[in-house]
Amino acid sequence: MKERTEEQEARKTKYAQLNASSTVKKVIGVLSGKGGVGKSLVAAMLATALNRKGYATAVLDADITGPSIPKIFGLKQKAAGNEEGLLPVQSKTGIKIMSINLLLPNATDPVIWRGPILAGVIKQFWSDVVWGEVDYLLIDMPPGTGDVPLTVFQSLPVDGIVIVTSPQELVSDIVSKAVKMARLMDIHILGLVENMAYYQCPHCGEEANIFGDSCAKAAAAEHGLDVLARLPLDSEIARACDRGAIEDMQGSWLEEVVRRMEEMDEKAL
Repeated sequence: MKERTEEQEARKTKYAQLNASSTVKKVIGVLSGKGGVGKSLVAAMLATALNRKGYATAVLDADITGPSIPKIFGLKQKAAGNEEGLLPVQSKTGIKIMSINLLLPNATDPVIWRGPILAGVIKQFWSDVVWGEVDYLLIDMPPGTGDVPLTVFQSLPVDGIVIVTSPQELVSDIVSKAVKMARLMDIHILGLVENMAYYQCPHCGEEANIFGDSCAKAAAAEHGLDVLARLPLDSEIARACDRGAIEDMQGSWLEEVVRRMEEMDEKAL
């Protein structure tokens, strides 16, 4: 354990420099092995849950080519800057957010950049954005195990990650890829969040497995992990995202994830 701690301390010297006007206590990545499983939704809901508990919370949208965080939070204004750097846009409840869509002239403009440029933007979001005092910074990662997740793990002091999955059988391979990448990079995995896990009848409360029996628990157990939360297939959640009103959603689905985050050791930057 001591040897691993020394190795982790040595890695800190390789990280990109945080903006001089900022202090970030904990950095949590939200990762998935493939697209379409609700990674951005989970990142947004986690940020909302932490914010409601009184933590200063921020979201770094690292999905440069497919950003959805501004839409989920209903952000219309563009990011500005001053002599200290770029200023994140704040949501209606005070969550600080930086995304490429807050810098583009039009939110629908495509980002057609190669890997090295994408990696450079991620580092700039860490070093050039005036995050201020932040308790938890959530990184909404792009799907897969390519250039951007690699840049995040190598350049930013990530304290832990949450892996988002879906119920289908193919989830096993997807989880394995994400877990193996995280462990190769010596990144702590808090656990799994299963999205679209079930449908709950609004009239009788009965739960139905729309996508068949869940494979998430078995996939988690295979790697010695826990399924920390199961989110329902809920039209209200979908409508909240479409309206940019995710902060209005009520639910206790992510309580265990938040608890695990709170239990993590404080990190001195």
